[in-house]
Amino acid sequence: MYIPTALSYDDVLLVPKKSAIKSRHDVKMNTQLTKNISLKIPIVSANMDTVTESTMAIAMALEGGIGIIHRFCDISSQVHEVKKVKRKQNIVIGNPFTINTKATLAEFKERSTELGCSSFLVSDDGRELLGIITRRDVVFCGDDSTLVKNIMTPKDKLIVGSINISTDDAKKMLRENKIEKLPLVDEDFQIKGLITEKDIMRNSNNVQASKDKLGRLLVGAAVGVRGDYLERAVALTEAGVDVLVLDIAHGHSDNAIEAIKVIKRALPNMEVIGGNIATAQGALDLIEAGVDGVKVGIGPGSICTTRITTGFGVPQLSAILNIAPVCKKYGVPLVADGGIKQSADLVKALAAGADTVMMGGQLSGTEESPGPAINYKGRQYKISRGMASLTAALSRPDSKEKHHQITPEGIEARVPYKGPVKNIIARYLGGLKSGMSYGNAKTISELKECQFIRITNSGMRESDSHDNEVL
Repeated sequence: MYIPTALSYDDVLLVPKKSAIKSRHDVKMNTQLTKNISLKIPIVSANMDTVTESTMAIAMALEGGIGIIHRFCDISSQVHEVKKVKRKQNIVIGNPFTINTKATLAEFKERSTELGCSSFLVSDDGRELLGIITRRDVVFCGDDSTLVKNIMTPKDKLIVGSINISTDDAKKMLRENKIEKLPLVDEDFQIKGLITEKDIMRNSNNVQASKDKLGRLLVGAAVGVRGDYLERAVALTEAGVDVLVLDIAHGHSDNAIEAIKVIKRALPNMEVIGGNIATAQGALDLIEAGVDGVKVGIGPGSICTTRITTGFGVPQLSAILNIAPVCKKYGVPLVADGGIKQSADLVKALAAGADTVMMGGQLSGTEESPGPAINYKGRQYKISRGMASLTAALSRPDSKEKHHQITPEGIEARVPYKGPVKNIIARYLGGLKSGMSYGNAKTISELKECQFIRITNSGMRESDSHDNEVL
């Protein structure tokens, strides 16, 4: 039997080229996530419950990437997380939150905390605008039984705009009337939207952010391949999600292919990323099923044990190299999922043919990752776990398996607290920019033209710091 050799990131280096790039800041890192979604940077946060919920997804989008909300919760909770991202920054809020005139101040405070919103349009039927209530209206009101209708700014005193108002005209109205919120209504005073000063400022200042056509932050969400996956996909689409990511360990399967076909029939305009796969044939079958992107990686993740549990997998660099020609032929972007330990791995993944890289372990432990920081022996940590780990399997709302029936393919780990995720992203992008300059690559497409060489274990040791006492 012929047994080919497969390579990981550590097995290779890229050969430097004569470079015409005068500064690493001259390179462009924009890329494609799917056929129709572009990003400013090639980094995606993984759909893990210890990595990506709305806080992480917002941070990723503001940096120019995207976060994929995990699916290990009920549908309404996942939808809520997506909505929080889409409402974080947009010129026009299409369905602004409302509150009833008969609601009490206590109810206002409860909803404000629940939704992370400091003001509400007032409407008894959710359609006709009757007033607006903001934190300014309640700050000096000490009686929690006070009704909204008694402290709101009433309809006859409101400054409103039409649904077709331009951004410049909205800015002018906000400035001239010294207001922060501009409700949008039709001729019958029916609520059609809301523009806020904060959202306009955020949108103007965040030119690097990943945004949709309405100026809202981009966000993705994961769905499974069994049970309520179609219901979940529909609900997420209605919430405004930009891309659905199939979440299955072995994406080259009948279950995955059928799920893709079902989702694309029901939601033909929704971008779908299929995976995970590790072979060219897997990519071809998913592309024929209708995916808009493929996710590559069987077992390279830092907390994944699939390979030592099952004996199956392909080292990540070889998997990308084998699949990239198929993706290029059909114009379908490739997401390299897992195995990133340092910025050099990001550079190598992109040079091998990936368009984006999904990161989990390197983003876990950050301020934006879900869960509180914990103290252990005088240091701060957060918990990270693979989505095929024992605790993750037991926590799934749709899992009916008993403890003894589960075979884990991941672990739970304690990871050091790392601070804001933007610092991690900056370090990886700094390495990518430098790498592109060594390869005379002004774009990620040009980086893919660089040459790999294999190295020995001695070459790997030589590549890192050595013969020093590190301070």
